[in-house]
Amino acid sequence: MESVNNHTVVTEEAQPQTEQTPEPSSAPASPASSEAAAPGPAPDYAAERERLNREKSELQDLLQRRQAEFENYRKRSERERGEIFDIAAMDTIRALLPALDDFERALKHETTDKEYARGIELIYQRLMEALKKLGLEPIVNDVPIFNPHIHHAVEMVETKDHPDQTILEEYQRGYYFKGRLLRPSMVKVAVNH
Repeated sequence: MESVNNHTVVTEEAQPQTEQTPEPSSAPASPASSEAAAPGPAPDYAAERERLNREKSELQDLLQRRQAEFENYRKRSERERGEIFDIAAMDTIRALLPALDDFERALKHETTDKEYARGIELIYQRLMEALKKLGLEPIVNDVPIFNPHIHHAVEMVETKDHPDQTILEEYQRGYYFKGRLLRPSMVKVAVNH
């Protein structure tokens, strides 16, 4: 209260204060206050743990499947790359076989120049070694019996001097490439009727 010229003036400050109720706030109540105020169901930690464990095992299974798929993809890619290399090497070797045949024919002919013959033989040996490193293997006729899977009969001779289906002569050598038939041997075969 203030006094102005002996008159009492009541100001706002002097007015008796009434208790004001706080306005409800829009901020959420803290968990502790809400639990104390309204007790609800307790959180189910066991169910949450079980859910998380299931999710973890599902993710581990997914990871293992993805790792297995990637490993299979890597192996398949390596195998395909190896097959492509083999096909390219096989085509290259197949293109070189006529030159190898020419060397073999040249080595069969007698010549008076021994140094020339020795040079041809060394070139042939080096070429053959290089091709063997790539996978070329000559067909060896340990048993001189005609086998249609590895021989190509270009001539059949009727004779009683040799058993039936005996290989009498090899015109052109056959080859394997890494265990697969690259070219059959061209042979002359005895036939008994």
